[in-house]
Amino acid sequence: MGLLSSLRPHRRGALSGGGGGGQWQWSFLDAVWAVFLLAVVIFLALVFTPRRGEPLSAASSALAGATVPPCAASEVDLLPCEDPRRSSRLSREMNYYRERHCPARGEAPVCLVPPPRGYRVPVPWPESLHKIWHDNMPYGKIAERKGHQGWMKQEGSYFIFPGGGTMFPDGAEQYIEKLALYVPLKSGLLRTGLDMGCGVASFGGFLLKENILTLSFAPRDSHKSQIQFALERGIPAFLLMLGTRRLPFPAQSFDFVHCSRCLIPFMAYNGSYLIEVDRLLRPGGYLIISGPPVQWKKQEKEWAELQEMALAFCYKLITVDGNTAIWKKPTEASCLPNQNGFNIDLCSTDDDPDQAWYFKLKKCVSKVSLADEIAVGSILKWPDRLSKPSARASLMDNGANLFELDTQKWVKRVSFYKKSLGVKLGTAKIRNVMDMNAYLGGLAAAAVSDPVWVMNVVPAQKPLTLGVIYDRGLIGVYHDWCEPFSTYPRTYDLIHADRINSLIRDPISGKSRCDLFDVMLEMDRILRPEGIAVIRDSPDVIDKAAQVAQSIRWTVQVHDSEPESGGTEKILVATKTFWKLPLT
Repeated sequence: MGLLSSLRPHRRGALSGGGGGGQWQWSFLDAVWAVFLLAVVIFLALVFTPRRGEPLSAASSALAGATVPPCAASEVDLLPCEDPRRSSRLSREMNYYRERHCPARGEAPVCLVPPPRGYRVPVPWPESLHKIWHDNMPYGKIAERKGHQGWMKQEGSYFIFPGGGTMFPDGAEQYIEKLALYVPLKSGLLRTGLDMGCGVASFGGFLLKENILTLSFAPRDSHKSQIQFALERGIPAFLLMLGTRRLPFPAQSFDFVHCSRCLIPFMAYNGSYLIEVDRLLRPGGYLIISGPPVQWKKQEKEWAELQEMALAFCYKLITVDGNTAIWKKPTEASCLPNQNGFNIDLCSTDDDPDQAWYFKLKKCVSKVSLADEIAVGSILKWPDRLSKPSARASLMDNGANLFELDTQKWVKRVSFYKKSLGVKLGTAKIRNVMDMNAYLGGLAAAAVSDPVWVMNVVPAQKPLTLGVIYDRGLIGVYHDWCEPFSTYPRTYDLIHADRINSLIRDPISGKSRCDLFDVMLEMDRILRPEGIAVIRDSPDVIDKAAQVAQSIRWTVQVHDSEPESGGTEKILVATKTFWKLPLT
């Protein structure tokens, strides 16, 4: 007997033909089933009905149409993974406490980060290189402490950036001209740079006119908001600390590494930090250090050790000009093993130098693969390198073909975004762009003629293709989107998420590692008011994303994808509304 028939009340006899009518009679089994079903209903009601004072989950609330509340006014610069309230309790060894330390899932506040009082739509690029609104970041510590060095100063309702720095108080342009005597900064030979301990990133900002894309980084520090100032200016920048872990970049990626009084103790911990610089520096690339310990009083020992270790790596010392030293990394494979006083050797064959997400620093030098092919001088000059697959791309299965197909696909998609969806790429509305699932950097390559820069993010749980992106002359980082990103609130004008559901799904089990709501709430934190989010995925995922978007106060439009996509995707285009906390 089936379940439905067993639940049906039994009829004993038949309906009588007289005036008495038929009656239903329940057997003992019917009574047992009724009691059991009632118990199940009561149990489910107790489990799934929130207790008094117990909120629904954030994801459930969003899908139920509830609006996410604003954070407190004190959280206008919320940094979930760089929160001093958490980090102050951690070890100081190797600056561990200043690295990323994210809240456990469920511990982060579920609220919308408000803008500060007086916030305005940012000054557009390129004017923003030289001035920004004071009230967008009303923090005057750097202006007070570093104004005499030309970092920045306040003038009326603006912060002004003369372009100076601690080691170049007369301006970044003059400093760059000095470096160009020894480093080919104006030939197209160099394209990607890493500026360590960058201040407000004037060095990287003024290199942009030389078609050099410099990723500047600094930690959250006592000056407050160095990186926030850089991003408000429209300069590529990232919150980061060189401590106990590899930096979240692939090996052999940067054409030069620059430190201007970055105060990184390169020779500490048996040279671990210089070893990490060597991992990141492309063969044939340049290492530039201005400031301590280069010919610095009372740091003679550190300066001698730095020169000795660079020699052990077979770096060629190009010049020592005052307190600035410049080395060139050899283009061939490492000259290690050799006799050196630091007991440094090559890493074992099982070391993957591209592994860099929460990966501990190693006290060995990573082996260089494809050194000759990807070295400065061998890799194509800019802009030719943008559109040609590098030797590193050829290591992928069918890599050259995939590269070409991806490049063509994104040219069509970006054109469709502009012409059919109204995404204002190419206008003053959009400067800072993030591609949350960059793969080979196709979107950034398609937008290269627009006045934007793109942070290409390769999810750490996906194939590590970020090295190919750097070979193209583009920049980016590894990241896991089940955690907050290392940047301040309100730092991107456009955030793009292709196949957003794949960012939260485990690639092996297929199970969700976090909620779509978590990812979109983080997108809201780092998106500027009136900024744009573009999300691509299947229709059912886009439907869920639209519900979440409305719960976080975005205005939403859902579109069909390009004809070339075959109709399997929908595209959500959302605008973050410009709301403010009420006056109290």
